[in-house]
Amino acid sequence: MRYQSTTGLDADQIEELVVRIWQIEQCRTEQLWPPTVGLYRAVVMTLVYVRQNLNQAAVGDLFGVSQPTVSRIYRGILPLIGEALCLHAPNLEEAIRGRLVLVDGTDVPTGNRAGHKDNFSGKRRRSGLNVQVAADTDGGLLGISVPLPGSMHDRKAFAECGWEDLLGETPVIADPAYQGTQALTPRKKPKGGELSANDKASNKAISSLRSAVERCIAHIKNWKILATGYRGRLVELPTVIQIITSLEFYRLGW
Repeated sequence: MRYQSTTGLDADQIEELVVRIWQIEQCRTEQLWPPTVGLYRAVVMTLVYVRQNLNQAAVGDLFGVSQPTVSRIYRGILPLIGEALCLHAPNLEEAIRGRLVLVDGTDVPTGNRAGHKDNFSGKRRRSGLNVQVAADTDGGLLGISVPLPGSMHDRKAFAECGWEDLLGETPVIADPAYQGTQALTPRKKPKGGELSANDKASNKAISSLRSAVERCIAHIKNWKILATGYRGRLVELPTVIQIITSLEFYRLGW
């Protein structure tokens, strides 16, 4: 059966992932999915859940199981996916070597959570976590940073996540929010003045290149658990982002 449109992975990738998880599970005594469901369906169910961000009751209806069963499968299988794909997320320092790197920030919406007012972004008018995304000039993913509070400006997040130092010797292109870093950014129109013809041409060229990182972010947000509102425990979200990053690299064939 083909699930690529709902899971993001083709049939061969799903089968390879199932085999890897099965091999990992041979070293464990506790089975993390119901025997009546089977490992293959459990993996597909988990992929559908994170790709489409449906509620668990809806996923249960699609697969003919109860909501508690979906919850049990998701909590058991997602960490195994992360373990099976841990080597697919390249070291950013290696991934950027010899490349022109495009950087931009995006948010993972979470809804308002008690005790987490610093996650509210005035710019985006919603609560979430800020992640930095690095891409090449073809729109290929190079890395996703650790998440930071959604209220944090991209310029500060770039420094706080460690990327400003890591990319210090690398050519970087970013939007005006990153002015003050080593990144090449579009020039702002001077107060009371106009940009020169050369500045306008430069800005147009930079914007044309930057469109690739925006495409990259759009592909990442196809994992809708990172795009349409994360409903799980907030403390688990950094791990979920890390696993989705590995899944995206796996999807791309790294």
